[in-house]
Amino acid sequence: VVTRDDVEESLKEVFQFVKDKEQLLQDLRSQIEETKKRISEKQRERDYWLEYKNVGSKIHAEKISSLEKDIAEVKYELERTEEYYREALKVVREENQKLFDRHMKLLSEEALKNAVGYLDKNCRREIEENEWLKEEVKIYRKEENDLKASVQLLEEENTSLVAKLIDIKLQHLKV
Repeated sequence: VVTRDDVEESLKEVFQFVKDKEQLLQDLRSQIEETKKRISEKQRERDYWLEYKNVGSKIHAEKISSLEKDIAEVKYELERTEEYYREALKVVREENQKLFDRHMKLLSEEALKNAVGYLDKNCRREIEENEWLKEEVKIYRKEENDLKASVQLLEEENTSLVAKLIDIKLQHLKV
């Protein structure tokens, strides 16, 4: 038996879990912003060295290519990290939604049990009788449909017998 306190405690845990994940997401966003700043910084540095390279200096050509590789690697890592955390967030949201749905179902069941618990004996008996009457109505409707089908078959049979009888009388009249 799940009590209201248990359900509320579970909901608090779920909400705390969501808050923690949102904080993690916020931290990740700040890391992404820092990485973007690093990328722009490396981009400025690359532009400086490209200008230097174009002036004619071949001394620092290796450093320029190394920095370009670093920039490409940082961009690649950023994209991978973003994709990973996007997927992780999606999974966490789905998991949270499942937990929330389950807790809402438990809450509604608990509310129903509590509501039935507060009813007096007469109301409970009426609810039970209502359920019994619903079942009885289903049974009677099925029997009614069966009887209608039987009546229709009998009417068709009677119609064919009357038609035969009329045919026989017509033959006797001709004779």
